[in-house]
Amino acid sequence: MSFLLYLIIGGIIGWIASLILGKNIPGGIIGNIIAGIIGAWIGGALFGDWGPQIAGMAIVPALIGSLILVFIVSLILGAVSRGRDRDNA
Repeated sequence: MSFLLYLIIGGIIGWIASLILGKNIPGGIIGNIIAGIIGAWIGGALFGDWGPQIAGMAIVPALIGSLILVFIVSLILGAVSRGRDRDNA
């Protein structure tokens, strides 16, 4: 049950991060879950485990880590898209 809760919280955190930045994560719900879980790992590594926790995931560092991840992924996808557009022109 805790694993399912971990996936749900990861999805919500990834979704909130994409809403804050106004960028969509590829993959829909699965992409949001992955962004939330990887973001929680990044945030935990950078900021530790402070603030409220749900299912063993510190919410504030996880959200900050997800924001960082979504921003980096959007930069990479934008660069790839611009490069592909240049090649087709």
